This record gives sequence, C-alpha cells and structure tokens, in this order.
Amino acid sequence: MKTSHIILILLVMAVVAVVVSTVTNSSTYSDFTEAAKKPGKEFQIIGKLNRAKPIEYDAQTRANEFSFYLFDEKGVEKKVVYHDAKPQDFEKSEKVVIVGAMQGNQFIAKSLLLKCPSKYNNKKPEKFGEKKFNGV
Repeated sequence: MKTSHIILILLVMAVVAVVVSTVTNSSTYSDFTEAAKKPGKEFQIIGKLNRAKPIEYDAQTRANEFSFYLFDEKGVEKKVVYHDAKPQDFEKSEKVVIVGAMQGNQFIAKSLLLKCPSKYNNKKPEKFGEKKFNGV
C-alpha cells in the first residue's frame, strides 16, 4: 500500500470516529413526557418556572442541592432537582433550559441555562437632538 492510501484510510477513520462520538453524546430537545418514557437517557428540556410552587434551597444545610417546579413547553409540570448551588437571579428567569434525565417522578438536572428578561424590552430608543460635534 502506498503511504497516501494509508493516510487517506486513517483520515476516513478519524472522521467516522468524530461523527459517531458526536451523535452518541448529543442530547435531544424534548419534553417531560418523552423523558419519562426513557428514564436515564439525557434530554434537554425548555420550560417555564412555576412561581406558585416553592423553590427549595437552604445554603446552610444543603448548599449543593436545590429544587424547583418547571412547566415544559407542552404544559407538563415536574419537580427538578439540581445538585449545585442556586444560580443568582434564578427567580427572575423567563425560561429555563435543563439538561439531565428523569429519575422516578422527578427530573435530575446536571446543568441549567437561564434566559433572563431583557432590560431592553418595551423601551423605545431616545431621539437624538440636533447636536454638533467638533464644529460639524
């Protein structure tokens, strides 16, 4: 075999390995119903915080655990447990993306992504007056 053939074969094998590892490690956007059908499988779920139910976090006794209730995009509500500190301004978030898996009747999140309300919403830009700069 020529060295160019060997290099080509190694390159093709590397590309196949990258594609396979990307497909097997990627999580899927879904909802609680789908995640409940496949407990233990990782999912990404976009939802809205249920502000009517308590956010449980005690920094003194359980600093690395906090839980809350989330509605997915189909309106299904589940308790979410996150084994880390509560993110700052969590209560102000509009939407929450959780990554994790169902375990029993609750979702165990390994990471959170918060979408906070924009401070620029519903504001109209101010009109500029006629100003001259540097003699212009």
